[in-house]
Amino acid sequence: MSREVLMLADALAREKNVDREIVFEALELALASATKKRYEEDVDIRVGIDRESGEYESFRRWLVVPSEAGLQEPDKEILLFEAQEQFPDMEVGEFIEEQIESLAFGRIGAQAAKQVILQRIRDAEREQILNDYLERGELVMTGTVKRADKNGLIIESGRVEALLRRDQMIPKENLRSGDRVRAYILKVDREVRGPQIELSRTCPEFLIKLFENEVPEIEQGLLELKGAARDPGVRAKIAVVTYDKRIDPIGTCVGVRGTRVTAVRNEVAGEAVDIVLWSEDPAQFVIGALAPAQVSSIVVDEERHAMDVVVDEENLAIAIGRSGQNVRLASELTGWQINIMTPEESADKTEKEVAIVRQIFMDKLDVDQEVADILIEEGFNTLEEVAYVPLSEMLEIDAFDEDTVNELRTRARDSLLTMELAKEERVGEVSQDLRSLEGMTTELIAKLADNQVHTRDDLAELAVDELVEATQIDEETAKTLIMKAREHWFTS
Repeated sequence: MSREVLMLADALAREKNVDREIVFEALELALASATKKRYEEDVDIRVGIDRESGEYESFRRWLVVPSEAGLQEPDKEILLFEAQEQFPDMEVGEFIEEQIESLAFGRIGAQAAKQVILQRIRDAEREQILNDYLERGELVMTGTVKRADKNGLIIESGRVEALLRRDQMIPKENLRSGDRVRAYILKVDREVRGPQIELSRTCPEFLIKLFENEVPEIEQGLLELKGAARDPGVRAKIAVVTYDKRIDPIGTCVGVRGTRVTAVRNEVAGEAVDIVLWSEDPAQFVIGALAPAQVSSIVVDEERHAMDVVVDEENLAIAIGRSGQNVRLASELTGWQINIMTPEESADKTEKEVAIVRQIFMDKLDVDQEVADILIEEGFNTLEEVAYVPLSEMLEIDAFDEDTVNELRTRARDSLLTMELAKEERVGEVSQDLRSLEGMTTELIAKLADNQVHTRDDLAELAVDELVEATQIDEETAKTLIMKAREHWFTS
């Protein structure tokens, strides 16, 4: 029987022009598949063929899984503690094997093995076609709509097929079988049975690549595209910069009589494109991104990564855009949260912020409103600044003598120390399981304690917006913390 296996392996390797090892692997799969049919249960079978002698052995095997995870497939898995009772060194992810009687090779026949081998060859050929295409390094695929299925459109380019999902098509765009289409290669999934390349016509990267194709100065390194934001099929913003002062970056992207930007627009269903001058100065970048609105003033909040942008009534609607489109695209392009407000709203906000700072100074420094207002006018906004800015800076305040300055600094430091002790006391009220949660800081724990969140379960029961309001952290961080707090609900 072993001689028959070797003869078949050699014959198939020659007939199909494939490596002998591929044939052996296919034979092992065919034998394992046939052996599984002996069992009513969905078992895991491994067959090993000796490449020299042709002798083969068959094994039933069980995957070792964590004890706490439980058995998802009882006929194929074994819990770690049970496995270690037999083999103390066994670890999760390893297999326990039990030798079983091998199936006679003649009962399978060469035909079953051939079918497995043919599939392996088809898979290898498909993989090679995909690799050859990807090796070109092209990120935009040009192809023809071959057909539509439940997931979207199948795009054919040469011998390669790709999937353009419906949510990656430009809205209201009507693509039909036989149409030529270009799209960005969004991802490659080698595990799926159908088309392994997924395309997109809506992602910002597609717009960037279209401009790179139309503007040779980008490839020459004279221009650089820094990013893009899109409302597909409607409007987009793209940021460009040049390091050569002789070049007008916006004019170069627009082209003579708008030829270059028009070519891009035609490819994306007439999507209007605003070309924005990129700047290292975030405030200047945001001002450019909000065009055509004229900005009156701008306040940058580095801590919140946000900007308050003040525009007059005439520019308010332009800055916001229809359904908030302009400010939303500007925010996506720059990466900053942009708050549009009128001069009146800005003044009102500033007044409220000043009132809060004034009250803190009056309460914590034990001074009257006049002294508090002098500090604010001189640019002091926190107790830390009063306590720790260089003494020389405070001595420059005409309204204060040296004794007053030293007294204010001492009071500020004492107040900060008292607040820190109080914070530590509040932290002590919080359970250890909450304090040890990944991502927790002393300040965050104190804020949670202030809002009666003392245990991991208290945090787990909060909604994302409740946590954001209580702690002023961003929504993504809040979501992550809540999910971490809930983890023990699913593992205990």
